[in-house]
Amino acid sequence: MAGRSLTKEELERYSRQIMLKEVGEEGQQKLLNSSVLVIGAGGLGSPVLLYLAAAGIGTIGIADGDVVNISNLQRQIIHFSDDVNKKKVLSAEDKIRQLNPNTVVKCYPEYLDSSNIRDIISTYDFVIDATDNFKAKFLINDVCIELGIPFSHGGILETKGQTMTVIPDKSPCYRCIFPHPPSDNIAKACSFGGVMGVLPGVIGTIQATEAIKFILNIGKLLTGRLLTYDLMDMRFREITFGKNPQCPVCARSPKS
Repeated sequence: MAGRSLTKEELERYSRQIMLKEVGEEGQQKLLNSSVLVIGAGGLGSPVLLYLAAAGIGTIGIADGDVVNISNLQRQIIHFSDDVNKKKVLSAEDKIRQLNPNTVVKCYPEYLDSSNIRDIISTYDFVIDATDNFKAKFLINDVCIELGIPFSHGGILETKGQTMTVIPDKSPCYRCIFPHPPSDNIAKACSFGGVMGVLPGVIGTIQATEAIKFILNIGKLLTGRLLTYDLMDMRFREITFGKNPQCPVCARSPKS
């Protein structure tokens, strides 16, 4: 891969990763030249951001319009007690800079909606859906399919979580398995559900892994596979599915 050589500091920092035949110096350069947008700096976003920065992702975007609340600290491990009332993107940026000062961090202290999401995500190689509401998840899927940007979906509630990866034009999308958002009553009930603090750590770590694998073009991604996790039974389950020919998003005829 063309580009500058790794510095002595980088060779040491990422040495255990570079040792892997699946990575090497060329793979590490790919990571350093890559960009990942994490939408949501909460429970799922916390481990994602920390592991992406530690792995050497060159540019990390963080989009979240919320501030840190003391009730977040039980699961949102990138935020500390002193960060309460601080914007989540700034709190997360501070921890990333302490972990890896070489990482370029771009902060978007706003919630993404139809008015701003396209401009923000269009410059990234990969997107992580670390949001906590259905409206955002369906929007991320639809816009990523529209723009051809791969992404990882993650969701958690109470003691269960799920994740899958979508590669536009190559794999089924989120709407292939969940065609439409749930009713307002169900969505509202879920928004008030509790969550075991360690749960997002498991799902978020898998999401970060998928981003790294995609950038390195190694391994088998979670495409066409919904991976679910039940921490009470300590059981993973894989649900395989194909493209839905009636999908309201990815079944549309490609633009000429």
